[in-house]
Amino acid sequence: MSFSEYLLQFMKEQAYKPMTEGELLTALNIDPGEKDFLIKTLNSMEKQGLIVKNRRGRYGVPEKMNLIIGQLEGHPGGYGFLLPENPELDDIYVSREDMNGAMHGDMVLVRPKVPAKGSSKAEGEVVRILKRSHKTVVGTVERGKQYSFVVPDDKRIFYDLYVPKEKTNGAKNGQKVVAKIIEWPQKRRNPVGEIIEILGYPEEPGIDILSIIKKYDLPLDFPEKVQKQVQQIPDEVLDEDLVDREDFRNQKIITIDGEDAKDLDDAVSIEVTDGGYRLGVHIADVSYYVKEKSPLDIEALKRGCSVYLVDRVIPMLPPKLSNGICSLNPRVDRLTMSVIIDFDKEANIKSYKITPSVIKTCERMTYTQVNKILEDKDQEMINRFKYLLDDLTAMRELAEKLTQKRFARGSLDFDIEEAKVILDENGHPVDVKKEERRIGNRIIEEFMIAANEVVAEHIFWLKIPLIYRIHEDPDDEKIRSLKEFLYGLGYTLKGTQNLKPKSLQQILEKAKGKPEQRLVNTMLLRSLKQARYSGMNSGHFGLASLYYTHFTSPIRRYPDLIVHRILRKQLNNEIDEKQEKKLSKMVEKVAKISSERERIAEEAERETVDLKIAEYMASKIGETYEAIVSGVTSFGVFVELDNTVEGLVHVSNMEDDYYHFNEKSMALVGERTGRTFRIGDKVKVKVEHVNMAERQIDFVLV
Repeated sequence: MSFSEYLLQFMKEQAYKPMTEGELLTALNIDPGEKDFLIKTLNSMEKQGLIVKNRRGRYGVPEKMNLIIGQLEGHPGGYGFLLPENPELDDIYVSREDMNGAMHGDMVLVRPKVPAKGSSKAEGEVVRILKRSHKTVVGTVERGKQYSFVVPDDKRIFYDLYVPKEKTNGAKNGQKVVAKIIEWPQKRRNPVGEIIEILGYPEEPGIDILSIIKKYDLPLDFPEKVQKQVQQIPDEVLDEDLVDREDFRNQKIITIDGEDAKDLDDAVSIEVTDGGYRLGVHIADVSYYVKEKSPLDIEALKRGCSVYLVDRVIPMLPPKLSNGICSLNPRVDRLTMSVIIDFDKEANIKSYKITPSVIKTCERMTYTQVNKILEDKDQEMINRFKYLLDDLTAMRELAEKLTQKRFARGSLDFDIEEAKVILDENGHPVDVKKEERRIGNRIIEEFMIAANEVVAEHIFWLKIPLIYRIHEDPDDEKIRSLKEFLYGLGYTLKGTQNLKPKSLQQILEKAKGKPEQRLVNTMLLRSLKQARYSGMNSGHFGLASLYYTHFTSPIRRYPDLIVHRILRKQLNNEIDEKQEKKLSKMVEKVAKISSERERIAEEAERETVDLKIAEYMASKIGETYEAIVSGVTSFGVFVELDNTVEGLVHVSNMEDDYYHFNEKSMALVGERTGRTFRIGDKVKVKVEHVNMAERQIDFVLV
């Protein structure tokens, strides 16, 4: 145990009262000559928010001093919420007056002031800022004669940045810039900044996406150290790489991926046996090339995952690895970690084997090709892949049985169609389509879930530390709200105390094919917690799985890379007590960083899609579409087009009558005509206006 861990344990004891440095020296029996070391440790722990020093110079842990540590989430309205680090605690509302210079994303200590009452959240005040989230801000310049302001693109940063004349560096009014914060905000004063990079005018090609990349601080280039290391990595598998690997090169192994995927993490094989099926899930052995604590490894952890923006991929690993030696490209030798699972005819697992391996895939298939063969019975495609037809049929059989088994235990399947934006070579959107989830996608989904569960349970029972993918049970309050909402739509949610996923699955099944299906799916999804990484296994609520991890995408997700390393150590019998302690610390740290990086990637990805959808719809002003009412509020109705694009018909634009919102029946009713709008109603709409800055689309009824 380190000295800081020992100190923390001591301060968490029941009988501990906050102490000064001198009192701690005496209580812990520390030699006075070691006082400097004690002070250094206390300062470091205070910076991390592990302990707090009060006004009287006494140290204690935050929770014993009525303080809560967490991340501040800003709101465009000028207030914020503390998202506590302790998942057991509820969010705390922080008013603008109580921000005390904190900004969106900062790690802060908050002192609760007003306890929670009914549906109102507890209120608190920021007493200390532990770590600043933003060193720079991306925004638009508003120039004055003597000074300028940078208006942040991220509306959750509700302070405009004041920029003195000498710090504008030639930026012109209306340009997108990156500004460095040189003075933090205070109670009644905006932050002060200096413009360090001029991106260009918003309407210039590529500036829109570049602004989002800079806003989320996504790294475009790899450091020199990483590039040097990559040069040492061979372009092909060498003979010495094959030691202690099972050779599966003579098996029929295929990859099934999207048309534009270049980083192929996973390949699959199947064999129909007398007793059932033998499934092979073969995953790129990235950990063989990315060694622990190497420049490549440090950079991969920093990135956390690959980011799939609407017009490009920002990879976790350099292209030489992600699209080259690690990618399971067709008809070349590749190093893998294979999970071979024997199922009986009902798709119950009989046995499994996890082994380092070498494979050579025979085809790089796409979801579209597999769908054409298995669903559309496309003769040309069937002839082209005739030698794989039996394998693909067996894969579908097994996948369907696995889906049935998952559903029987209560696993949730959200049928929310995503939008895919098609861009031309200049980055302009030319179409918005629905992303299809058909049999090809489902085969891969089921096989990956099976492999992830096998690996998680394998390591769990060996009592070895691991990064689990967890999805905790939902909050009671959110489920109560969901129950009320569903009741308004005519659905009854049973068993809300100690809720099981099965109850939610029944609601999803009932809503299938009905006009309100998408809304029910969306509201149900919002009432659940977000899945995250953790060193503690608490199961996966959404999959109704007791053991779950991420093992199948090490090219694009850092936790998977760590899971591979742990598996390799376990298979080589390298995990002793000392190694176990080291792993325990490491998995917690990596889980926290990876969860944070995943959230950032998701936000950036969603923002680029929303931006291009808005740009696409801005070129369609005046055009009419068939739509479905997807939501009803007091200020208007939300409508959704067939291609998933959603927008608002504001009540002020409904000029044929005065409309009132009936909360009980979830309807907007005309005062004079009695004309009623409910979820699922078909309407004809015209594109009226697009607000590019807010990514909002306004429609009017035709």
